[in-house]
Order: sequence, then C-alpha cells, then structure tokens
Amino acid sequence: MPSRLVQRIHFEDFGGTEFERLVFAYHVRAGWTDLAWFGQTGSDEGRDIVGRELIESGGYRSSVIQCVNRKTLTQKKAEEDMMRAIAASRGNLKAFKFVVGGTVSAARRDAVEEAAVKAGITSLAIWSGVDFEEHLRLIGEDLLRRFCDGDPFPDRPDELCHFASDFPGLTDIDALEQMAVVFQRPVFQTWFQEESSLPAFQTAIEDTIAALNTGVWRTREGETIRRIPSLHHLRNPQVKAKVRKASELVDKLRRTFIAGLRDKTIRPCGCGNPSCPTFMIDRTVAASLDDIRKMALDAFREAYSPFDVHLQ
Repeated sequence: MPSRLVQRIHFEDFGGTEFERLVFAYHVRAGWTDLAWFGQTGSDEGRDIVGRELIESGGYRSSVIQCVNRKTLTQKKAEEDMMRAIAASRGNLKAFKFVVGGTVSAARRDAVEEAAVKAGITSLAIWSGVDFEEHLRLIGEDLLRRFCDGDPFPDRPDELCHFASDFPGLTDIDALEQMAVVFQRPVFQTWFQEESSLPAFQTAIEDTIAALNTGVWRTREGETIRRIPSLHHLRNPQVKAKVRKASELVDKLRRTFIAGLRDKTIRPCGCGNPSCPTFMIDRTVAASLDDIRKMALDAFREAYSPFDVHLQ
C-alpha cells in the first residue's frame, strides 16, 4: 500500500464560531460536564466555554476554556482573557485552558504560565492547533472530519451535546459488552499471591478505572487501544449505578494496594528490579485484595449478566 501523509489542519483558516463549536463538541466527547457556551452570546467576558473537567485523582473541577482561533497566541490577549475571566468569576477561577488554532511557542507558553501563576490560576493548559488536532484524532476523528468537510455543527449547546455523544445509537447492552472487555486481563483473573509484577498490577488497575470512567482503554504500557463507551453513556439509571459501584470498588482496590505498599504489608524483594516477580505480602492483605476484586466483578455482573470474568 502506498504511504499517505496526513497534513495538519490549519484551524485558523476556519470561522471563529465554527472553531468554538468544535472545541465545545470535543469537550463533550472528553467527558466534561455542565458545559456552557458563553462565546455564543457575544459577551464571553474572557470565557468562551465553562464546564467541569474530570481530573485524574477523581471528581471534577470547574474550568474556563478560551478559544483563540488565530495564527498565534499573543501575551496581551492571554493576560487580558485571564483577567477578564477572573473578574467574571469574582476571583474564584483556578483552572484555565487556551485552545489555539495556530502555533504557541515554548517561550510564549512559559510567559503565559508565569502570568497565570501571578493571577492566582493554579491549573493552566495551553493547546496549540497541533495539540488540539492530536486530541481530536484520538477521540473525535468524526468531529474533525465533519469540521473539515464544511458540514455545519448544531447552533445550540444542548444540540451540540447530543451531536457530540460518542455512541448515540448504542444500547446499554451493547455498551456493557464493550466495557466488559477491560476486565479481561490478568489483574482480574489472577490471585494476588500469584501476581508477577507489582507496578504492572497498579498500572492495570488505574487503566481500568480510566476506561470505565472516560472510555479511553489503554494497555499496561500506556498505549491507547481504542475508545469504548464509558459509564456516562449508559442510559438506564440502575445499570449506571451498578457500573459506578464496580468502578468505585476497583478504585478501592487501588487504594488498598497503595496503602499496603505504604505500610510495608506489600513489599518488593529489595533487588531493585521494578519488574521482579518476587515480593512479600501479609496474608490478610492478599485476602482483602482478592475479596475487593471479587466484589468489583460481581458488581459489574449485576449490570451485565453475560459477564464471565472470574478469579481463576
């Protein structure tokens, strides 16, 4: 097959409103909640989009997204946008994100980050057009394709939310069938005392939590396999509650494991090899980890009866 070169998208060549629609749709797809599109009203006060961002440690944090569909981000505009957003939030703004259609130099990133710290913003993200395109190709290739083909996105935020849904035609059973695959790995099928790698165990647990909550399914090496439905796509409240319980139990498994490492009830052999299969563990901790895993699998089985993953 001949090789094919994928040219980067020059977002700054498209209209500002369409760019904002694409940014809004992406963040719906990425799992942000309570999204509001201020740019649509014409008086954004330095905050085109506001919403609640899912964070790695669990839970959500309120954030502002400013769309800058220009060839580059200037220092003046960055500082003005941040200060206007801070004023609009009455000083409560802590997280801010720029999505730029063009380029952002390393020097500009450093200068904007310095200004953000001085303004009291504790979390700042700056995506150039290249950064944004990479994220879109991961979870929103269809959104990017429609944008580039000139098909208009919906005008209203509620219509955009529906439009950007990952799997609009998928039934709960279909979604659960895809989600069940993330449990088909040794971390859920091997008794803890037969584990071969402590770091791999922790990584696999964290990847499972991420897959259930965000739909991003990765290998234990951190490589993205593909997108799958997350618990947020489930329509039936009872089914969603059961899958959420399973996710919470997997997180309890993670916390119990980390606590064991911290208090030395789970101990590497001391050889210095992070992948060494030899380690020591107190019997009560091993039993606790196995019990929590069984409860997590049973909770998911309550939501999806064909589920057939068990500790072997």
